[in-house]
Amino acid sequence: MKEIEKMVLGLDVGVASIGWALIMYKKDGTTEIIKLGVRVNPLTVDEKTNFEKGRPLTTNADRTQKRSARRNLQRFKLRRQNLLDILLENKWITNQTPLTEIGKGTTHVTLQLRAKAAKEKVDLEDLARIFFAINKKRGYKSSRKVHNEEDGQAIDGMAIAKELYENKQTPGQYVYNSLTEGKKFVPDFYQSDLQEEFDLVWKYQQQFYPNILDANLYQGLKNQGQQNSRKRFLAIKGIYTAENKGKRDQTKLQHYTWRAKAIKEQLKIEEVAYVLVEINNNLNKSSGYLGAISDRSKELYFNKLTVGEYLWNQIVKNQHISLRNQVFIGKII
Repeated sequence: MKEIEKMVLGLDVGVASIGWALIMYKKDGTTEIIKLGVRVNPLTVDEKTNFEKGRPLTTNADRTQKRSARRNLQRFKLRRQNLLDILLENKWITNQTPLTEIGKGTTHVTLQLRAKAAKEKVDLEDLARIFFAINKKRGYKSSRKVHNEEDGQAIDGMAIAKELYENKQTPGQYVYNSLTEGKKFVPDFYQSDLQEEFDLVWKYQQQFYPNILDANLYQGLKNQGQQNSRKRFLAIKGIYTAENKGKRDQTKLQHYTWRAKAIKEQLKIEEVAYVLVEINNNLNKSSGYLGAISDRSKELYFNKLTVGEYLWNQIVKNQHISLRNQVFIGKII
């Protein structure tokens, strides 16, 4: 080893590969390559472009997405095979029974059968086709939980919507009653319930302030958050919102006291502005995607419809309408 002067590791770092060589320099002036190799990291065109532009690579994220897609496909195949085995075992169908949608318009035929099956008798083979159509969707359960055990095990938005409907309450009245009973948790409400409360407050208080609560202000408040709603009241009508100061529990109770009174008693215009601003803020913060799911699900419940009937009614009105991504809450199906 005394004849070795030094060891050098050479690296050739490229976009998609790293070449390396371990070289030994001897004291007599000669050199010797001990070992060499290359590590290839294949990149897609997009990954290579992003690398050259200094953008972070998302190879792992892309692999995770593809792995999730493979899992979903495998689960779909397992669900379908399990259903097929059950139907065959119970002799609802045979190996020769056509279960696929063959020919023009057959998707609509299956959907029509699905809507019909909820209230009328259908053949076993048609019922099997309906089950296969439903079987495509895996379904999921809500993971929304309350903040503590005192308020119950779980908060179901649909359960609250039903309670509001049956008791003819607004979200503001619901929370006000809960607070006066000693509860502290404020659940999330569906967009449609919040919008209905906003319109009820607007309509009732408009009889006292017709020159302020007009169509111009109503349009100006649409899709606005808390700060912008306050600014719109001030800019359009010169109205400041009422102040609500104090400890947290006191301000919360005052907030919902005004909201509960706003649909049955005249409030000061500053208090009306406060209530409308807060409801509008709740509306703006609520998820549009989740709101659409909840409103579709409420329509099923209150109109006593199945998912199949709901979808078929849309096809009857417009056979070219897209039914993709119409998600429903599983508990009411």
